[in-house]
Amino acid sequence: MADRRDPGGDGPTGEHDRGGVFRRGSGGGPGTPDEFEKLYRPRESEQRVVGETRRMPPADELPPAGRQRRRRPTHSDAREYDGRGIKRRARERRKRRFTTVLVMILVVVLIVPLGFYLWADSRLDRVEALQDYDGRPDESRGDLYMIVGSDSRDGMDDDQMEELATGDADGQRTDTIMLLYTPRDGDPTIVSVPRDSYVPMAVPGYADNKINTAYADSVCGTDEEGEEVCGGPAPLVESFERASGVAVDHYVEIGMGGFVDLVDAVGGVELCPEEPIADPKAGLDIEAGCQEMDGGTALGYVRTRATPRADLDRIQRQREFFSALIQEASAPSTMFNPFRAGPLVIAGTDTFTVDEGDKLRHLASMLLAMRGGIETTAIPVGDTPTMPDVGAVVTWDETRSEMMFEAMREGEPIPEEAMED
Repeated sequence: MADRRDPGGDGPTGEHDRGGVFRRGSGGGPGTPDEFEKLYRPRESEQRVVGETRRMPPADELPPAGRQRRRRPTHSDAREYDGRGIKRRARERRKRRFTTVLVMILVVVLIVPLGFYLWADSRLDRVEALQDYDGRPDESRGDLYMIVGSDSRDGMDDDQMEELATGDADGQRTDTIMLLYTPRDGDPTIVSVPRDSYVPMAVPGYADNKINTAYADSVCGTDEEGEEVCGGPAPLVESFERASGVAVDHYVEIGMGGFVDLVDAVGGVELCPEEPIADPKAGLDIEAGCQEMDGGTALGYVRTRATPRADLDRIQRQREFFSALIQEASAPSTMFNPFRAGPLVIAGTDTFTVDEGDKLRHLASMLLAMRGGIETTAIPVGDTPTMPDVGAVVTWDETRSEMMFEAMREGEPIPEEAMED
């Protein structure tokens, strides 16, 4: 057995043969570094003599100045201290000014228009025009506005009524009933409803009669609960819905005084009568041809019946006027001009009457929807008989009018064969 205490043993169990022990002088002569010395011997680059002088290279061997490496800035490089904080306070003042300007911009861009919208929306008169009742048609797939022109003199003084030749009749009636129909895909269409259309009346106690009778506040009846019901927006809408089978989505009404203010707010409208018209009852005396009309003249133009076809001609003039007004009101020169858009909104909200569920945005949507092409037509007329206790009336063409109403119910464009001049 090998002696572990023998450090010089050469056997397999000798101490010099153990792994991890370096032996000096193996495989080399005197002065040759052994394996252990190689591990800890300093590199040649570190064997420089302490105190050795370093010399700068010649100028022609220096690298270009632009290629020299720049020193990284520190936190202290960006600050300059003058001992009094003047520059710091100046930076803070600039920061506060920037914040103030930003807040003012947000107020002007967002808060002011929102406040103006809410204020204008609150000025609209509202009535319960769209009511639920047994048998009311289902909601249509298109969008349908009923637009009514009232001859109410409310808000007009004696001088205005004399100037506009409106007379001083009490109560309210309507000579203008139009539908603005917007299909799901396609241009909107203005459809005139003849005021003498013979339809079932929604006023209790009244049989079939002229549709404008349903709006007259002098026409009253008593319902099943014993309450008095008079003509107005709700009976007018219901009478149309029962006769057509089409549900009305929005109701808009405008009086005579507001009509004039609205036209004047947009700077007048261009209308093109085909012949000269002189009608003292409407306060109208104009020549043929395209011309700019102010509010008073335009009011007489849509009211007069002093033409060969009377009411039928008036219907066409009303559609012509409404198209011209919408185009003028929705023109960029009006919408983006605060000196014209502001008075237009004020005049409109001061005179429009809408359903309780309608908002100012619905009026804006109406304008925007008609910025493109607008088709105009009327409910097709079948006959014009004279009825006992009613007088001359207009009956609708059953086939063509049903084609029109079916298209409205389905949200489709009105077929050409259902269009009426």
